[in-house]
Amino acid sequence: MLRNGLEPWHLLVVLAVVVLLFGSKKLPEMARGLGKSMRILKAETKALREDEAPAADAAQGTAQAAAAPQQPAADQARPAVTPTTVTKATETPRSTTTA
Repeated sequence: MLRNGLEPWHLLVVLAVVVLLFGSKKLPEMARGLGKSMRILKAETKALREDEAPAADAAQGTAQAAAAPQQPAADQARPAVTPTTVTKATETPRSTTTA
């Protein structure tokens, strides 16, 4: 009964249903959006791979740097945060109408 999972007429039926559901004007916009999404995904995965390569090189260098004491970088120092108290408003709500 099911010798081939996808025959050409199956694809035609699916294409006809998609065109009926979304309309012929909406399909190019959807394809354009999908293309942009794929380009962004490709760029992000490339950036992640490039970020991982220097991290691996740095991990190899940490064994040599482990003997030297670590000092915090100047850009990592943060100022102390002073605590603040929150009080509730004691005013009554004002009327929005003018007399």
